Formats: sequence, C-alpha cells, structure tokens
Amino acid sequence: MCKGLAALPATCLKSAKDMKHRLGVLLQKSDSCDYSSSNGKKEKVSTSQRVSQEEVRKWAESLENLIHHDRGLAAFRAFLKSEYSEENIEFWVSCEDYKKTKSPAKLSPKARKIYDEFISVQATKEVNLDSCTREKTSHNMLEPTLSCFDEAQRKIFTLMEKDSYRRFLKSPYYLDLVSPPGAGCGPENCKRSHTHTLDCNSNIISQCA
Repeated sequence: MCKGLAALPATCLKSAKDMKHRLGVLLQKSDSCDYSSSNGKKEKVSTSQRVSQEEVRKWAESLENLIHHDRGLAAFRAFLKSEYSEENIEFWVSCEDYKKTKSPAKLSPKARKIYDEFISVQATKEVNLDSCTREKTSHNMLEPTLSCFDEAQRKIFTLMEKDSYRRFLKSPYYLDLVSPPGAGCGPENCKRSHTHTLDCNSNIISQCA
C-alpha cells in the first residue's frame, strides 16, 4: 500500500471501499436494465408482427372486424390519435367494458364516470352526439342499466364507420400492414415501405404497451 493511503484513517479506507462496491453494483444494474429494455422492445416488435395477412385483410371488410381484434384496435386507436379524435374509440371501448360489469353496485359509479368523461356538457373527452341521444343518455343516468349507453355507443360506432374508418383504410396505419400478392418492390418503394412500416409498428406498439 502506498504511503498516502496508509496515512488515511481506517474509517476513510472503509468508506472508500464501500463507495467502490456500490458503484460496481449500480453499473451492473444499469447494464441489466439496458439488456432487459432491449429484450422487451424486441419482444413487442415480434408480437406486433404476428398478425397474419389474412387477418389484416379482414379488417378492411368491416369496422367490427377491425376493433374486435386487439392489434386492429391498437392500429385504429393510433390512427385516431393522429387525427386528434381518439375520444370516439375510447368511448366505444369504455362502453364495451361497462357492459361486462357483473356487480349491480358498480353500475352507477362506472356509468357516471363514463358520462362525465364523454357525454356531459363539461366532459373532458366529449363525443359528438345529437341532442336527442345525449338527452336520452342523460335520462338513463337516473337508473343506470347495462344498456344505458347502447344508443350513444351505436351512434359513435356509425360515425366512425362512415368517417374515420374509411380514412384509416387509406392510411399508412393500415396499408403498410398489407402486402398485396405480386406487388412490385423496387429499391425506392422498398425503402419507403420499410420506413412507414417501422413508424406504424412503433405507433401500434406504444398503444399496446
């Protein structure tokens, strides 16, 4: 041991050794986290690519096929988010979840939460409903049942079906997931398609995480 270190009190040397040990542990944890994060991303990417082309094409047959498939719902939600209209699909999903409520005691608080978030005058994510449907839904809040949002949910579904769903089918969020048989792919097309697919998968993955 050098004279400088020998001259230090034993407590200082012990503290220095403890500090070195802690730094070593932290570095190991950091490496472990990076590795885990990297593996997690790879797992999500591979999961997002497991949807068959047959399934993806079914999404173009009807909005119902699209939003009743987990990956299709995630892709559609990402598209709506890009158009700042995700409140429509969020309302639809909330209604689906509400209809699965088994405890009568939970109906009223869950119904009130959905109403306050999507339908009331001061709703933070107000959906576009006509006055008649909005008034009827408000009346249903007096004695909430499993079907109290059915008409409002149907209206929003029809709105998405006639409007945003059609645009979704023409957007990269859908087109880049479809590989038409026999389609040509030159260097430029492949490069563009690959870039868009990565962006699309990234959006889908972030919604599914």
